[in-house]
This record gives sequence, structure tokens and C-alpha cells, in this order.
Amino acid sequence: MSAPESKSAGITYASAGVDVEAGDRAVELMKDAVKATHNESVLGGFGGFAGLFDASRLLTYKKPLLATSTDGVGTKVAIAQAMDIHHTIGHDLVGMVVDDIVVVGAEPLFMTDYIACGKVVPERIADIVRGIAEACSIAGTALVGGETAEHPGLLGEHEYDVAGAATGVVEGDSVLGPERVAEGDVVIAMASSGIHSNGYSLVRRVINHAGWALDREVSELGKTLGEELLVPTKVYAADCLDLVKTLNTDGAAPLHGFSHVTGGGLAANLARVLPQGLMATIDRSTWELPAIFRVVGQLGGVPQADLERTLNLGVGMVAIVEASAADAAVARLNERGVASWVMGSVSQATDEAATAGSDFVQGAKGVDGGAVLMQGAYAG
Repeated sequence: MSAPESKSAGITYASAGVDVEAGDRAVELMKDAVKATHNESVLGGFGGFAGLFDASRLLTYKKPLLATSTDGVGTKVAIAQAMDIHHTIGHDLVGMVVDDIVVVGAEPLFMTDYIACGKVVPERIADIVRGIAEACSIAGTALVGGETAEHPGLLGEHEYDVAGAATGVVEGDSVLGPERVAEGDVVIAMASSGIHSNGYSLVRRVINHAGWALDREVSELGKTLGEELLVPTKVYAADCLDLVKTLNTDGAAPLHGFSHVTGGGLAANLARVLPQGLMATIDRSTWELPAIFRVVGQLGGVPQADLERTLNLGVGMVAIVEASAADAAVARLNERGVASWVMGSVSQATDEAATAGSDFVQGAKGVDGGAVLMQGAYAG
């Protein structure tokens, strides 16, 4: 316990727990990583009150529509803090934000971040921001600004949380979504890199209940539990935009939509991008559950239905395309290093499907959209 403050000395910002000089050191450490994401559209350099982005290119659009998204990383930050590893959490933040934007076919142009912490440790803050900058580079997105706020008394000395927001643009007549999806379309899965950034409250509860430490070697995973839980979220933005450019050319538009598999799991997020009256039937046998999902399910005795509505179970992004373009889509994605496969198809919804219990999802997250029917058993 620190000694009581002298009344005669007066109270300073530093004695209240805020170290302005540490914040300045953090900025110096992160500066080069942030600048590396900048392109000719970013104006004003680094450190201004506001990030400036030259939007002149929007003049080439007939009807430019701006898309925006904001998100955080959730309780995955607790794993990063417990392991004192902070350079990957930025990938999770960027993935959660920019991959929501590409769902409508928009190109994410720029992003900003916000870090709240109990104490500014310059090296830790710089690690977080470097991860954000690395992922922005992967997505082709400029990191134009951010804020680090020290909140002593509200957050513990080693606690922090991160959030971010991004803005993108899409041509008005090129917006992807439920309006384009039609009967006979094919559903293509893109493999996740792991748990990504959703469902960690369930995962942490399971491992805590089992008494497993993060440094426990898990043979099924081929690494420690903590290393697996910190595998960063895969950023799909550039791959999705490439698929749009590859398939939707010369007046044809066989790529109809994407679904980013985040909180709520595969079925709930896929149902959001389907129109009323249509149903996607997903064949579980087309893929094997990655080891981490099997471990969590078995360790916690978690019902399959609960796993499916909480975790991505190996599918991080979904594309919906015309059947004639399915082979080309899968080939292109695999060529870019994104493991992909056909997992189902779209048809008219039936009353019989609606009796399938937890295997059937109708609409989700406030969207009165289509339905998803999960069938069969997972491979393996």
C-alpha cells in the first residue's frame, strides 16, 4: 500500500494514476506501424486530433454508399492479459469490424481504434496497436486514428479493453444482400482460424470449471490451451473483395452475398442474409469440427445446440453464389489460401423443416429474414 499523499504537496494528475509521459512513449512506439497502413488517401500524417481521408475517389462512383461498423473483442482480452501476450488481439479487433463491412460488398477504407486501460504500459499498448495495424494492412484498410485512455480506479493495472470502427464504400447497384439471394443458390464455407472472437465467456467458463491452466499442453491441439485460445481471428476482407471482383464481372453477378459468422453461430448469422421464404440447408458432414471445438464440447459437456449457437465451429465466413459459379468460387478462395467448400444450398422454406427443433433457425438478431436448417452429423 502506498503512503498517504501529503496535503501540502497537492494532488497531481500523476498521483491520481494517469501517466501522460507513458502515453507519449506508447505513441512513439506505435507510430511506424500505424504509418505503414497509410496510403495516398490519408492526409495530415500521424497524431492529429482527427484523421483525414481524401474521399475524391468517391466521385468516380455513380451512387457511393458508405458502410460502417463498430465492434470489440469481448472477453478474449482476458486470455491475452492472463498470458501477457498482446500483439495478436489487434487482428481480432480488425477482423470483427472490417469483415462485417465486406458482407454488403463494401471495401473498408479506414479504421480507428480505442483502447481503455487501467495503466498505460507503453510496450503493451504498442503491441496492441501493432497488431491492429498489421491486420489493417492485410485488409487493405488505413488506420487513420485512435485513442488510448487511462482509467485508474475503473480498470485494474493490467486490464484493458479494445474497440474499433471502420468505414467503407460500395457502389449503389453492387450492394450484396438478401435481395440477390435466390432459390438454387449454393452456400460456400470459408474455414475459420479457430474460435475467433466470439463465445469466450462460454469457453472460459468451461476451462475454469475443468480446472485447466492456460499453459496446459493439450495433445489434441498440438499446443498449449492458451496458445490455441489466442490464435487470431482470420481477416477475410481482401479475399471476399477479390471474390467479388473475380465473379461479378462483365455484367454478371453470380456472387449474391456473404455472412460473417460471429456471435450467434453459423445458422443465426446466415439466416440474417437470406430473404423471407427461403431456407439454406447446411450439411454438417461436409466438414470436420476443428479440435478446439471438440475439446470445449467434451470438456464442458456442452450440448451441440449450444455450441452451434455460440461458436463458429470452423466456419468464419460464408459466401452465397449461383450454382454455376460455385466451383470457380471455391477454386479462387483455395488459390488465395482460404480453405473453402460447398456446405449447402438454398431452397424454398418448408413447414416440415420448421419442426426440426434446434436444428432450424428462422431469422436472427432482429432481422426477420430467411431460415437455416442444419442436417446430418459432423465428419470425423
